[in-house]
Amino acid sequence: MSKPDAPTPPNPYATAAAQTGTNVGTGVANAFLNNVNQVTPQGNLTYDVTSNYSWTDPATNQTYSIPRFTATQTQTPQAAAIEAQNNAAKETLARTGATQAGKVEGILNTPFNPSAGAPAAGDASGIMGVPQAATSYDAGGNIQNSLGDYGQQQTTFGDAGDITRSYGPSDNFSADRARVEESLYGRLNPQLQKERANIEQRLADQGIRYGSQAYTSAMDDYNRQSNDARLAVTAQGGQEQARMNDMAAKQAGFQNAAQMQAYQQEQGRGTFANEAQAQMYNQALGAGSFANSAQAQQNAQNAALAGFGNAGLAQQLAQQQSGFNAQNASRNQYMQEQYQQRQQPLNEITAMMTGSQVANPNWLNTPSSQIATTDFAGIMNQNFAQQSQNYQTAQSGWNAAMGGLLGLGAGAIRSDERVKKDIVPMGTVFAATPEGERKELPISEWSYKDDPSSTRHVGPMAQDVERIDPKAVKKIGGVRHIDPRRVMGGIMRAA
Repeated sequence: MSKPDAPTPPNPYATAAAQTGTNVGTGVANAFLNNVNQVTPQGNLTYDVTSNYSWTDPATNQTYSIPRFTATQTQTPQAAAIEAQNNAAKETLARTGATQAGKVEGILNTPFNPSAGAPAAGDASGIMGVPQAATSYDAGGNIQNSLGDYGQQQTTFGDAGDITRSYGPSDNFSADRARVEESLYGRLNPQLQKERANIEQRLADQGIRYGSQAYTSAMDDYNRQSNDARLAVTAQGGQEQARMNDMAAKQAGFQNAAQMQAYQQEQGRGTFANEAQAQMYNQALGAGSFANSAQAQQNAQNAALAGFGNAGLAQQLAQQQSGFNAQNASRNQYMQEQYQQRQQPLNEITAMMTGSQVANPNWLNTPSSQIATTDFAGIMNQNFAQQSQNYQTAQSGWNAAMGGLLGLGAGAIRSDERVKKDIVPMGTVFAATPEGERKELPISEWSYKDDPSSTRHVGPMAQDVERIDPKAVKKIGGVRHIDPRRVMGGIMRAA
C-alpha cells in the first residue's frame, strides 16, 4: 500500500480565463435568443449582426470577438403611402395657416374694449329697496285650559246576593242510582239464573260434558250475554243519576240567573248615573274645545295674513332679482361672443398646424430568454475540494495502517500467522531487504485466537517479514515474533 499523493490545486488564472470565456459565450447566446425579429401589419422590426468588436480580458489578456446588433424598422407599403399623404396634407395646412396668420395679426392688433356696445350690468339698488318681511302677528286670545266640576263618578252599587255554588245531595244522587240498579237486578238475576240452568241442562242432554271445549264455548256465549245485561242495568242507573243531577243543576242555575238579574239591575243604575255625569263633563269639554278652536282659527288667520304679506315681499324681491340676473346674463353673452371672434381664428390655425400622425408599429414585448452561465470556477474548486477530501481519507487509512505498525512497541511482538484468526488483507507496503532490494510487504487486519474480546490489530504477518529479512523474526516457545525496531528501522524505511 503506497502513500497517497496530495491533489494539485487548480490554476486560478486558467480557471478565471475559462470562467470569462464561458460568461462571454453565454452572453452572446442570450443576445441571439432575445433579439427576436417581429412582423406586424404596420411594419417590421429586424435585428442583424452588422459588425464585431474585440474585447481583451485585462486579467488574462484573452481577446474575444463580440457581435454588434443593429435594429431596423421598416413600414409596410400601405403605411408608407398613408404617411406620404399626411405629409402632403400638412404642407397644405401649413400654407393655409400662414395665410390665416396674417388675418389674425390684424385682429390682434385691434384692442378689445368691453365697454363699447356692451349692455349695462344689473342695478342692485332695486333689490335693496324691498321692504322688510313681517316676523310676528297677533295670537288671537288665550286658550281655555280648565273645566268646572260636575260631580263624582259612581264606583259602587248594592249587593245582589250570593251565587249558588253547589246543588244536590252530598253523594251526588249515588243512593238513588243504587236503588234503581237494585230494582233492575231484582228482576234480571232470576231470569239469568233460569237461562243458565236451561243452557246447562241442554248441554247435558246433548252429551256435552263439563270442562269440554264445546261446553266452554257455549258458556262463554252465555256469560257475554249476561255481562251485556248487567252493563245495561248499570247504564240505566247512570241515566237516572244524571237525570236527577240535571234537575238539581237547573234549579241552581235558576237561582243564579235571578241573582245575576238583580246584579245587572244594580249595575244599570250605577252606569246610568255615571253616563249622566260623563255627559255633563263632555258638554263642558265641548264648550271649552269650541272656545279653543275659535282662538286657534283666529291665530291661523292672523298667521296667514302675515304669511301672505311676506309672500308678496318675496315675489317682489324675486322679480327684482330676475331683472338683475337678466341684465348680467345679456352682458356676459355679449362678452363671450366678442372673445369668440378673437379666439376662433387662432383655433383654426392651431387645428391646421396639427394633423393626424401615421400610427407607428406596435412592437410586442418578446419574452426574455436567459441561458444560465456555467459556474466553471465553482466546478473546478468543488472538484479540488473532493480530491482533497479523498486524499484526507486515503491519508487517514495510511496513517491508521502505519499507526498499527508504529504501535508495536520496543519488545518482540507475537505475529505468527498460526496464532491469528479472522485475517483480512488491507494492502501492501514497499519494504527493503538487507541487500537493498525493494519488495512488497502485505498488511492485514486480524484478532488473536486466545483473545476473548477479539480486539482487532493491524500489521504484517511474521512469515511475510521473515521472507524479506529473516533477522527481524525470532521464535519464542515455537511461535514467531517480529522485532519492531528492525522492521521500522530497516524494512519499513523504504516504504
